Amino acid sequence: MLMLKWFFGDQGLEDAYAIRQEVFVNEQHVSEAEEYDGTDASCAHLVAYEDDMPVATGRIMILNDDYVIGRVAVLKSHRGQNLGIGIMQALIEACCTMGGDRQVLHAQTHARGFYEKLGFTAYGEEFDEAGIPHIAMEHFGPAKCCKGGQM
Repeated sequence: MLMLKWFFGDQGLEDAYAIRQEVFVNEQHVSEAEEYDGTDASCAHLVAYEDDMPVATGRIMILNDDYVIGRVAVLKSHRGQNLGIGIMQALIEACCTMGGDRQVLHAQTHARGFYEKLGFTAYGEEFDEAGIPHIAMEHFGPAKCCKGGQM
């Protein structure tokens, strides 16, 4: 059974960190210094559990007036099961609940299509972040995506 759990600040983040370590540091070779950038304490974190095993995560950071979604990751063993869609829908809805009708993120360019299917639109020029090409993207309002996409 799938369960979503929220964490606020820097308490209880071991499961989110384990997923991020596997996906970003081990698979994508992002340095630990860049991945653990010191901003986690000011974020709301979401972790998806399947039978008590942490399998996906993401976070929201409010920066000035922007609601920034980031660190979205799904373990390789659980990709292709729409967990990324479910995490994103929950993050978008949480942003809207907190008053963030505009959500922004920095998408790895290979994942641009995934975010476009969720209703995000790219803006600006491509840029490098942690040695990986990225593009800034934005979304307005509540999740209105993924017809038929179930978690």
